[in-house]
Amino acid sequence: MAHIRDLDPGSSALAYYGSELRRLREAADLTQRQVGDIIYCTGSLVGQIETARKAPTREFTERVDAALGADGALLRIWPLVSRSALPGWFQPYAEMEAAATSIYTFQVQLVHGLLQTEDYARAVLGVLQQDRLDERITARMERQRTLEQASPPVVWMILDEAVLHRPIGSAAVMQGQLDRLLSYRANDSVHIQVLPYAAGSHAGLPGSFTILRFEDTADAAYNEGYDSGQTTVNPSEVKARSLRYDLLQAAALSPKDSAELIAGVMEDRYGEHP
Repeated sequence: MAHIRDLDPGSSALAYYGSELRRLREAADLTQRQVGDIIYCTGSLVGQIETARKAPTREFTERVDAALGADGALLRIWPLVSRSALPGWFQPYAEMEAAATSIYTFQVQLVHGLLQTEDYARAVLGVLQQDRLDERITARMERQRTLEQASPPVVWMILDEAVLHRPIGSAAVMQGQLDRLLSYRANDSVHIQVLPYAAGSHAGLPGSFTILRFEDTADAAYNEGYDSGQTTVNPSEVKARSLRYDLLQAAALSPKDSAELIAGVMEDRYGEHP
């Protein structure tokens, strides 16, 4: 069993969070049980988080930060803890995504992680691995807070029509996911287009990809494989990917027509009128 005094705060974001939680708790002259009573959890949970055996949730962090008068110290650490649950190869991309001013993505198989519901994400992330599933889902949901910033990035998302029809999870999960896509119809920052089957051969046949644009740094292009991702800032490669995206946008339905198609699939396949 890990002991908090044996943990190296610099070994991981989780260990750093645990050491800070312990320092703040002891400064407040409170036991783990007393902190648990204040924030409506068990003292055992507080101890597990202090010893880096369990990851905190945002809700836990908000409550304990307020209870210990931390003035946001733990809240500022929590995003680092959340991202640590992402695959190591994906973390650099997640940091770039959070800093982007514009995100352009084409998705062949699935709804992009930025727009997934929690239930849809659970069905996707739990296919091959149940280990730390709740932590990985929390990390994915935290990524979506990028869209809730005061100045969020502009997101253009093209979905192959197959994404709308592929049953991920239960019928209720798909209903919820399609409803989430429709909820962005009046959002000035998120624009969703569907590439219909009728488009036939198209510029995205090689697979899904994303282009990130920034205010003061070079644009980047990203695509995933089975167990890794590749990011490039090579101008010629980014330019080639941008041309592909332009061609896909020209072949895709307009955001208005895309919303009508999504609503039609929702009603035809799941009997749910949006």
